Amino acid sequence: MPEIASFLAQGTHALLLPAWLELTAVVVGSLSGSLVAIDRKLDLTGCVALSLICGLGGGLIRDVIMQKGDVYMLNSTPAIVLCIVAGVIVFHFPKPFSRVPNAIEWADIIEVGLFSAAGVSKALAYGLGGVQAVLMGVITGVGGGLLRDVCLGDVPRIFQTSNFYAVCALGGSLAYFALYRYAHVMNPWVAMACVIVTVALRRASLRWGIVSSSSRDHTDQVLAPVKKAAARAKDHARRLGE
Repeated sequence: MPEIASFLAQGTHALLLPAWLELTAVVVGSLSGSLVAIDRKLDLTGCVALSLICGLGGGLIRDVIMQKGDVYMLNSTPAIVLCIVAGVIVFHFPKPFSRVPNAIEWADIIEVGLFSAAGVSKALAYGLGGVQAVLMGVITGVGGGLLRDVCLGDVPRIFQTSNFYAVCALGGSLAYFALYRYAHVMNPWVAMACVIVTVALRRASLRWGIVSSSSRDHTDQVLAPVKKAAARAKDHARRLGE
């Protein structure tokens, strides 16, 4: 039994993202949150808080939902330290980051791609099916941004009519799962492919102005043929009666 348990543990570990890539996701997420804090003119506490939320929030939501394996946030001291350091650095030295064109946009969507890969990876490692793995990828990808918007008192970005965001996470997660399951591509290449697809979908939606639409009532359109058929049947019955 110990040998079997060891073998399974090695297989699970092989499916997870490399530690350096997961820490990269945390750092990028932290930078994204910190830059938003600077843009909103928050204090140091707010900057560090958003750094932690965006760097670790998506993974925390994933781990709470999955209830499998450990909670990454509680078992990775370097990740917590990196989030705090990133928040402090960006707070005191924002100018170098502000010089990068669309720094918040790029950090945000790269973060989504990296965390989507982390979500799918962990779900597959612990035996979840394809649908569940993709769902975990999307939730992990957008979770940090979701918590950020809630803390700032905004309607979460993923719920607003806008250029693709959650759709990008979905596309990246599907790419990860398909490449791993059917082409047998392994990390870190499959994770990089996930990021590329996520970023490409986001840039395409911005380039060509593709946005998610708000709700439209199609009731009348669906019922119109039914009403016409009913009217014809009624008219036909009336003529037969004559």
